[in-house]
Amino acid sequence: MRLVKLLLFFIIMTISQASDDGFKGAIDLSYNKDIYGKNQIEAIKNWGVDTHSAGVSLGNTLNFEGGSIDPLTSGQKISGIRGMTGLGELFTILQNKYFKLIFFAIIILVPLAFFGHFMMIGQRKFNHHQKLQVFSKFNIIVHWGAAIPFVLICITGLIMVFGANLGGGAFIRLARDIHGIATPIFVVFGILMFAMWFKHCLFKKYDIDWFKMMGGYLSKENKLIPAGKFNAGQKMWFWIATIGGGIMAFTGGVMFFQYTDINTLRLVAIIHNVIGFMVIAMLITHIYMSLFAIEGAIEAIINGKMGEEELSILHSIYYKELVDSGRLKSMKVAH
Repeated sequence: MRLVKLLLFFIIMTISQASDDGFKGAIDLSYNKDIYGKNQIEAIKNWGVDTHSAGVSLGNTLNFEGGSIDPLTSGQKISGIRGMTGLGELFTILQNKYFKLIFFAIIILVPLAFFGHFMMIGQRKFNHHQKLQVFSKFNIIVHWGAAIPFVLICITGLIMVFGANLGGGAFIRLARDIHGIATPIFVVFGILMFAMWFKHCLFKKYDIDWFKMMGGYLSKENKLIPAGKFNAGQKMWFWIATIGGGIMAFTGGVMFFQYTDINTLRLVAIIHNVIGFMVIAMLITHIYMSLFAIEGAIEAIINGKMGEEELSILHSIYYKELVDSGRLKSMKVAH
């Protein structure tokens, strides 16, 4: 039965192509040979014949004007997002000309900007003699449980974006497999992290002041910064990583399993890439802030400890809350 369907599909497409342009011989599948370095018929996501996205093997879809693209139906009407038209051209332009270019610009320009910041402003330094236990072991486990697969997802995602430039083949397929395995792990820990910190990451009025002074990172002076347990930049990263990461996991799953029609696949691919721009840029920012911008900051996400001076200056509102509530003394770590 599957073979019969496939033969009918080739007949329909061949007749359609012949009626529009005159008969041109056998169907050519080589036009899209650079997808992840393989022929389209062998592409990683296999957006080709005998799949839920059947109808793209000639570089177009069946002309059903917003109807189903299944070649064995009469093109019954579909509505909503699935019925949108015109995404074929938009997706092709974005995929072929802009997505890769934007990702390349992000991974080059964002690190260069932070390198310039490090050279001109330098690393913030604080007295770490007295330390406070700010994060629990559970906080640390959940954070790293989400962070490690998240970083793997980002790295392997970039490898797939530049798959053709990296030669395609087994290496890109391995990246795809790691990408797929890491995603559900991130989803589990991402949900735990969201539940654990979302109250702390709700934006407050004082976060506007943090943005106005860019968290004090454009100055060498250690002055009080209006911030709670998480500053406004960390809060922004939290929402992009959790909600944005969740959307990317969903859209990635739709593309991987192809549980929809070709037009919806194009839409979710666009959404996946656009959110990916923000995720990659903010991930680089988060890594820079954790490893280079503040001396000893990495310790907070390794053992949960922060220097009291650092906390009192960079998270002044949270520090004041600890003092007023009497919790500060119990958080001090004995030498």
